[in-house]
Amino acid sequence: MKREENRKGLKPVPDNPLKFMNEAQVFTCRRMMAMGWHIKFIRRPSFQRPVCVMTDENENTIALIEANGVLDKQPDIALRRT
Repeated sequence: MKREENRKGLKPVPDNPLKFMNEAQVFTCRRMMAMGWHIKFIRRPSFQRPVCVMTDENENTIALIEANGVLDKQPDIALRRT
């Protein structure tokens, strides 16, 4: 059974991902990027706040940035298998 694509044409990382984050999240994101992390995707669920998901340079660790800027390296988030 093939899974239906939910993004509907949206890129996983928008052209300006920082516009989806508050000040605390932008601070954490920039700090992590300086250490080699990158944005994996911005989850943009309907009627909910966007969620920034980052990964380390080797893509061994995945984390999300909480609304208060805390980096959660053990997020309770369901990911699609690729």
